[in-house]
Amino acid sequence: MRRHVDYALARRAVLRELRKGRLGRHEVCDAQVELVRAARNVGEPAGADCPVCGSAGLVLVSYVYGEALRRANGRCVDATELATLDATHSEFARYVVEVCPDCRWNHLQRRELHGRRDAV
Repeated sequence: MRRHVDYALARRAVLRELRKGRLGRHEVCDAQVELVRAARNVGEPAGADCPVCGSAGLVLVSYVYGEALRRANGRCVDATELATLDATHSEFARYVVEVCPDCRWNHLQRRELHGRRDAV
C-alpha cells in the first residue's frame, strides 16, 4: 500500500462548522477559477454528491509535485498520465482535491506518494 495522508477528519470538521452556521458558504465554496476549470475538463467523477449543494457533479482533481517531475511538476493529471509518471519517475506526491464545479466547494481529500522508489 502506498503511503498516504487522508484529510477526511478535516473535511468533516469543516462541514460540521458549515452546518452549525460557524462558517459561511462563501468561506467553503471558494474554488479558484483554474481549479473549477480543471474540474470541468479533467476531473474524474467522485462517485458521491457534493456535501454542500447536493450536485451529482462532484469530481476529483489530481495534481502532482516532485523534484524529478520537471515540466510535469505542479500539473493537473488524469489517471493515464499518472500511471505513466508512476512508472517513469522516482518518488513524487499526488494531491487529490474534491471539487464541485456547481457551487465551487473544494477540499483536499488526500496526499499520496507515488513513483518507482515507493513501489511495494
